[in-house]
Amino acid sequence: MVKEKEISKSAAAAEAEAEAKKRSETPMGKMLAATPTPPNVGDLIEGAVIAIDKKGVFVDLPPFGTGIIYGREYILARDVIKKINIGDKVSAKVVDASNKEGYIELSLKEARQALIWTEAEQAILDKAVLELPVKEANKGGLIIEWQGIQGFLPASQLKPEHYPRVQDGDKDRILEELKKLVGQRLAVSIIGAFPKEGKLIFSEKNPVEAKDKTTAVAKFKVGDEVEGKVTGTVDFGVFVKIDEGLEGLVHISEIDWALVDDPKTRFKVGDKVRVKVIEVKDGKVSLSIKALKPNPWAEAGKKYKKDMVVKGIVIKFNRHGALASIEEGVAGLVHVSEFGSEEKLRQNLELGKVYPFKITLFDAPSQKMTLSYAGDKK
Repeated sequence: MVKEKEISKSAAAAEAEAEAKKRSETPMGKMLAATPTPPNVGDLIEGAVIAIDKKGVFVDLPPFGTGIIYGREYILARDVIKKINIGDKVSAKVVDASNKEGYIELSLKEARQALIWTEAEQAILDKAVLELPVKEANKGGLIIEWQGIQGFLPASQLKPEHYPRVQDGDKDRILEELKKLVGQRLAVSIIGAFPKEGKLIFSEKNPVEAKDKTTAVAKFKVGDEVEGKVTGTVDFGVFVKIDEGLEGLVHISEIDWALVDDPKTRFKVGDKVRVKVIEVKDGKVSLSIKALKPNPWAEAGKKYKKDMVVKGIVIKFNRHGALASIEEGVAGLVHVSEFGSEEKLRQNLELGKVYPFKITLFDAPSQKMTLSYAGDKK
């Protein structure tokens, strides 16, 4: 019984399909098939401007009738309307398929927005490079505007020459560095478009550069010695370009065996330097300049030992005490606790002067030394 019903339904469906096909082949059926589908709300539609007055713009939309841009939509698009002439073709978005006067209500602004997002998606596919001005900066990156839409350029997507090189990731200092880019024009690409949120994501890098950097990093291994060019000097070190699209950092502690207070006094952008690769990790290369110089601690280990009294020059004060050098590149700490306070330490020791010290710890392999003041205290 069930099977008979199923067969009956199947036969009816086949008969209906055959009848529909027969009707579609008649002159009337062919005419209906050739008739365009009327526009629905949300559709993008194109037509020629046939009239413009102070209240609205009329657009010819055959065979459906006439479209109109008026009221709020007219006000929102007035800057665009000023540039429109009769006969111009315009693309607009349908906001009402048939109002009480029989017109198809249109929006130029919404159509433009829809087209912009389409252009953004195409720009992503084409990997198009856009030269755009930086509008604002925040602690995470830069605000850039494209075709009236604000987008975000994360700091991580900046090229090395624009990346905020700040030690310890201090957010306030990062913001200070990023603010220096406000007003500048950057060559960027769109890497993300989110119409619902009205957001664009930009990058100053591009896939080719990222691939090139990965390839460049793979060329180097720990122990390699290369010549590079200084591309930047910061409080915590020196950036050196060692290959196309690849920079490495020489941390301040790796510049020299002797104390380095300010890398900017040692190097300037464009200087050629020879460096040694000391680490390759996470797509980054760490470099050293001092590793190419003789280690003074090796020779010092043969000359000095605990309890020896030596002469040293005070080269720096810090929160722990005073740093004194007994020879170039070999320095130790005189702890503030020995004097009771920082004020008394500075009364007894002056920067740049030579004093007698007793070595209380000397560990050449670890490059560690502590000293005790051996002179008369004030």
